[in-house]
Amino acid sequence: MGYGLLVIGYFCLLFSISWWTGRKATNETFYRGNRQSPWYMVAFGMIGASISGVTFVSVPGMVNTIDMTYLQTCLGFILGYILVAFLLLPLYYRLNLTTIYSYLGQRLGPRSYQTGASFFLLSKMTGAAVRFYVVCIILQRFAFDTMGIPFVFTVLGMVLLIWLYTCRGGIRTLVFTDVLQTIFLFTALLLIIWQVVNDLGMTWGEAVQAVASDSKSRIFVFDDWMSKQHFWKQFLSGVFIVIVMTGLDQDMMQKNLTCKSLRDAQKDMCTYGVMFFPANLLFLSLGILLTQWYATHGITLPAAGDELLPTFITHHTSSITHLTSYLFVLGILAASFSSADSAMTALTTSFCVDICRRPGDETLRKKAHILVAVVFTIFILLFKVLNSTSIIDAIYILCSYTYGPLLGLFAYGLFTKRPVNDRLVPYICIASPILCYLLDWFVGQYTGYHFGYELLMLNGMITFLSLSLIKTKSPF
Repeated sequence: MGYGLLVIGYFCLLFSISWWTGRKATNETFYRGNRQSPWYMVAFGMIGASISGVTFVSVPGMVNTIDMTYLQTCLGFILGYILVAFLLLPLYYRLNLTTIYSYLGQRLGPRSYQTGASFFLLSKMTGAAVRFYVVCIILQRFAFDTMGIPFVFTVLGMVLLIWLYTCRGGIRTLVFTDVLQTIFLFTALLLIIWQVVNDLGMTWGEAVQAVASDSKSRIFVFDDWMSKQHFWKQFLSGVFIVIVMTGLDQDMMQKNLTCKSLRDAQKDMCTYGVMFFPANLLFLSLGILLTQWYATHGITLPAAGDELLPTFITHHTSSITHLTSYLFVLGILAASFSSADSAMTALTTSFCVDICRRPGDETLRKKAHILVAVVFTIFILLFKVLNSTSIIDAIYILCSYTYGPLLGLFAYGLFTKRPVNDRLVPYICIASPILCYLLDWFVGQYTGYHFGYELLMLNGMITFLSLSLIKTKSPF
């Protein structure tokens, strides 16, 4: 019952903000927040919005497999956000875009435009649904199973709550709710860390020393070029991950485009880009402290890294207070809502503006938002029916492949002045991920090496070169 009250109370806060921000809302409010968002609120809220519920669970467990080397990628994030702020944002603001894929239509042609938007819709719907499915499974385990609520009603209820507080104000509402959710997320994280430190009998100074001296605190890898954790692979991958999955992703860019001016948007992006390093440092430090907690209590570490934090929460000993489980659920709620709500809003925006080409149709926007919520729900329930980790992993891999063509399309538009054979663009963007998959398989078969994050760069390069090599017809 306590978890149910927590969810209801949390939703009431979000709905109150939605009611306040959704008054006299129009399509311009829903899509662009009337371009009146304070940059510091966007920056703070984006930190939480960029951390999904899966991240909240998975990142602490990374230390058992790759130590703290993920921070090398986070360093790359910083440069990536700077490049997006000073390369892509000026373009988007100069063209006064509602969706970033409109640029492809202006620069390359209508088929390029539709292809870019379609790749986004496919990637975001499947990726966001998988992430939210994983979160719903965790919430079901910690909260709703004990209340006798079936999984299908958990999913329906959670998606309905998100739809209710985003259906009126859209992106304007999310700018404000993200601030609240970021506060809750990091409050929960810090209090869980405090709980672990307290249970280990340490002071905060001793905890910092314990993390720094642990063998799992290794950050940099320079000595093994074949390792996926090599510094330059991780750093450059971090740069391109941000460029593609933030700068070329309507979901991540939509809030940045609500700022009052380009300068404000650049300050917003650079600020929250820098904050990713300390944020992930906290998650990874929690992971190291948890491994020490397991060792101190003589408990075997979970085989799966994703189970490191949940197993700690559910382990019944006198040293774990009931408050910790509430904090965990609160953190998961904050992280999952702040990523799922923005995904649904961005999908609605892209569908209405890019696919239907009717940005001013308010009736269509309302119907599309319902449609997105329904499809989102169907995807989540479908994943539950499949109930296969390999299927979910395959979907994650699919999403990583589909961002490559977007990188190639935007790079071609930005760094060349040539027109493109717009008719052939959809075929190239489909062929490029397939070719990357075959190349990864071939290299793996004969060398044992499999591409990691660098596959994104390879995918984008193949798309770019293919666009350059095809015979160019006159502009569309």
